[in-house]
Amino acid sequence: MRISTTTHYASRLLLDLALNADVAPIPASRLAANTGIPVKFVEKIVRPLKAAGFVKSVRGAMGGHYLNCPPDDITLGSVVRLMDGGIRLSQCSAGDAHCAKCNDCRTRDVWRGVTEKLEQELDSITLADMLGSHRPGCWRVAMTGTEG
Repeated sequence: MRISTTTHYASRLLLDLALNADVAPIPASRLAANTGIPVKFVEKIVRPLKAAGFVKSVRGAMGGHYLNCPPDDITLGSVVRLMDGGIRLSQCSAGDAHCAKCNDCRTRDVWRGVTEKLEQELDSITLADMLGSHRPGCWRVAMTGTEG
């Protein structure tokens, strides 16, 4: 499975908003500079984040975007569902209508189980968790107990 660039960028934007909450609102141009995401793409990504209530915006010369809820309330799973429409490792992960062999497939339960585990893992990782992992490899250490 590969997450979309939009989802990856959305998680980076949310993290930057959380990291810079003390200087909010943050203009799109500054978000773009902080994250390396083109300004036009920043504005495109912010729209669904605003609709979901994750981000608020202020118009005007001193305007910009800011995080609208606590970092503990935003999970990677919620970002993936919002931006990509969910997590699908196989067609049968999306439901019976997407697979002609759903009634006699021996791998179906395995793929559904793996998808559920991935969803649970992504739902357990909050923006607040990511705020605590600033150095490369830090998240991996927290998850596995080993570096590398």
